[in-house]
Amino acid sequence: MTASTPNTRYVLTFVLALVLAGSGLLIYGVMFRANVELGNRRAEYFYIHSHWTYPEVVDALVEHNIIKNRHSFEWVAKLKKYDVNVKPGRYHILEKMSNSALVNLLRKGDQEPVHFTLNAVRTKEQLASRVGGKLEADSTALLNMLNNNDYLARFGMNTNTILTLFIPNTYEFYWTSSAEDFMDRMAKEYKKFWTEERKSKAKALGLSQTEAVILASVVQEEQNRYEEEKPIIAGLYLNRLREHMPLQSDPTVRYALGDFTITRVLGEDLHVDSPYNTYLHSGLPPGPICFPEPSSIDAVLDAKKNKYLYMCAEFGTGKHNFAETFEEHKLNAQRYRAALDKNGIKR
Repeated sequence: MTASTPNTRYVLTFVLALVLAGSGLLIYGVMFRANVELGNRRAEYFYIHSHWTYPEVVDALVEHNIIKNRHSFEWVAKLKKYDVNVKPGRYHILEKMSNSALVNLLRKGDQEPVHFTLNAVRTKEQLASRVGGKLEADSTALLNMLNNNDYLARFGMNTNTILTLFIPNTYEFYWTSSAEDFMDRMAKEYKKFWTEERKSKAKALGLSQTEAVILASVVQEEQNRYEEEKPIIAGLYLNRLREHMPLQSDPTVRYALGDFTITRVLGEDLHVDSPYNTYLHSGLPPGPICFPEPSSIDAVLDAKKNKYLYMCAEFGTGKHNFAETFEEHKLNAQRYRAALDKNGIKR
């Protein structure tokens, strides 16, 4: 056997170095060159559902045009053991991300929270739909919880009063939050809102926390433009409650009718058979007619003492005329109806 010459060894070493360098460049390219191509999009949110398997994740990345080379992604994913470590969540994907960066993001479960604004809700169905549209939580499961007295007992509430639990605000949630996670978080926010000071104010008015929120919902529906009127309206309604007079609030009639677009409540509407109709039933409605803002709840807790028992909308201003006597109120009501008639507002 002939020994290799020095030149032969140098050639073999050089070729081996080229092969290794080429392999290294190939591996580097697969791992660190951009594989996320979003087109005109600079970023996109990618949602991995809780029940998804690794193949379903890869399929979705391809179907949503997030990765341009499936095979290179899968090679890196398996190298980093992401194929056995899928984590659900909402992920912020950036244009030109490499396979390595994308796999690291998904493998770590480094999801970005959802900013969920809770406001302008009147019914359980609206709430369930809103939550289901922003979180992975199943809207049907949430609605079933809201209609289950046995479940709601854990919050000290029932199917009528449960909507007083929700304090309008903007909250951060992980997209993967379940219906139960959502309810538990809202219960914590409710307890945080009801400070000892607020509890004391409600008690001094002879109201429970639930009753204060229900009254605040009526006050807000009566006046959602001028904050300065809310404590006056709250004081008026507290006067009626103390006098055992029905609240006779038009917004409760709209709620009972299920039509919130009505601009003119008619005499026939006042007879709608519903526990929410405060023309037929004395006291507060059995539950809130909207989600009152914190400012509306505080307006009730800081209700302005007055002798008013009646109020009537002032046409065109969004404000109200208040009255202590029914005779004075009748004059205000006549002027309001005349303005509606003059402007052709029949409903």
